[in-house]
Parts: sequence; structure tokens; C-alpha cells
Amino acid sequence: MTRIFLTLASVSTLLLLTVFVLGLNIDDPKAIESQPLVSWHLMLALTGLVFAALVHAVVLTYFMGTGRWMEDVCKTYQLDESWRLESQRLKYRVIPWMCVCILLLLTTIGFGAAADPASRMGFSGWAGLSASTLHLLVALTTVGCNVFVNVREFQAIERNGQLVQGVLEKVREIRVTRGLPV
Repeated sequence: MTRIFLTLASVSTLLLLTVFVLGLNIDDPKAIESQPLVSWHLMLALTGLVFAALVHAVVLTYFMGTGRWMEDVCKTYQLDESWRLESQRLKYRVIPWMCVCILLLLTTIGFGAAADPASRMGFSGWAGLSASTLHLLVALTTVGCNVFVNVREFQAIERNGQLVQGVLEKVREIRVTRGLPV
């Protein structure tokens, strides 16, 4: 799972960074010359949001699946509950961070829509900052947070993989001892 996750997280991060750089290169979003760049920024931003959310969903699904497997195997082979409990702790450590990332992704899109001069929102800014500056700051925070959370998710996936291997080794020992096929 670590290789799959690294690939997905890398693509997600590259997408978000590409969107960020495209946004930085938009001088005047009202100018007709900027419209192709604005269109690319918008489409890639939506793609990046969906892809980043998908990566977090894959991680959650992985932990749900391995957690259930761990529970079943520990019961069946009467293994120590510490395997399952540590796996569960890993899952519950990354879930809040995933939620923060998804909320930041949605907030960034919202501020981007509000900063778009073509939108009817008429949002001019807040706390002395322009709408585009707020969008930039939230986007920067989102990209940074997403990278941070991806690192945390990777660490959790790696440790969970070690736990799964440990359980598999215990099951192998038990099956060999009982004369069952391995």
C-alpha cells in the first residue's frame, strides 16, 4: 500500500502545486488575455480537489479494511488485542487531519470562487485583505497542510503494514503448529 499511496499522494501534490503556480501567474483575471489561464486554473483546481479528496478516501478505506481484517483474524486465532488496538489508534490519528484537509480544500475553492471577478458574490475581502490575497493565503495553507497530512498518512500506513505483517507471521506460526496448510 505504501507504493500506491506514494504515487497517489505525489500526483495529488503535483496537481495542487500546478494549480497554485497557475494561480500565481494570473495577473489580471478580468483581462481577456488571462482567460485561458483562469480556465485552466479553475479546471485543474476542481480536479485537484477531487483527486486530493480521493487520496484521503483511499487511506480511510485502507484503514477500515485492514482494521476489520485485523479484528476478524485476532478473534479467529485468539491473538493479543494490542495488534488491533494499535491499528485502530493509527486510523483515528489520521482521520481528523484528513477532515481538516478536505475542509481546507473546500474553503480554498470557496475563496477562489469568491475572488473571481466574474462571480456574482461581490466579495471584496476581509480584515483589510483583498479576496484574491485571502484565496492565495488559504491556498498556500491548504497545499502545506495537504503535504503534512500526506506525510502523516504515509507514516501510519507504513506502521499499519508492519502490524499486518506481524499478524500474518503469528497466524503462520499457529497454522504450522496445528499442522494446517500455510
